[in-house]
Amino acid sequence: MRIFLAAATGMPTILLTAALVVVVCFWLLVAAGIAGVRSFDTDVDLRAWRMSGIPATVAFSLLTVLAWSLSVGTTVLLAVFAASGPVTGTVRLVLPVGALFVAWATTCLIVRPLHSLFPDEPVPSVPSVPSGPSAARTGTAAPADTDSRDPHEDVSRYTVRPPRNRAA
Repeated sequence: MRIFLAAATGMPTILLTAALVVVVCFWLLVAAGIAGVRSFDTDVDLRAWRMSGIPATVAFSLLTVLAWSLSVGTTVLLAVFAASGPVTGTVRLVLPVGALFVAWATTCLIVRPLHSLFPDEPVPSVPSVPSGPSAARTGTAAPADTDSRDPHEDVSRYTVRPPRNRAA
């Protein structure tokens, strides 16, 4: 137990331990009803991280738990099986960074099956604008009046307006 606590609170793994404490506190707030699962979805675009399709809080929580587990686990294995020395000290400094990259790749693989659990999670996309020869002949694309529509209905916000009379 002493080795585990030393690995979890030793430098540089303490940074991942602090992130794990934040994640646990956030999910306790969600369980208490004070925060929502989708609290940070409007702030973060996960497409660049290849983790889109699920709430950002779920993706980053998964990333944090995996990185912390890998970092602490490999640090414990290193403490038990490797002799102390300068090489071991250098490896201990590099382990959390390597664990973070491995956790990111693993999170990207785990996120894909989770898409089915969050079917209504909006995937940021470019608004669909009518294109092709018919849109070019009939007019320009402009936002439609969305006040009378059902907000949950999957309909494009854009309609084609007739061309302006430029002779007038």
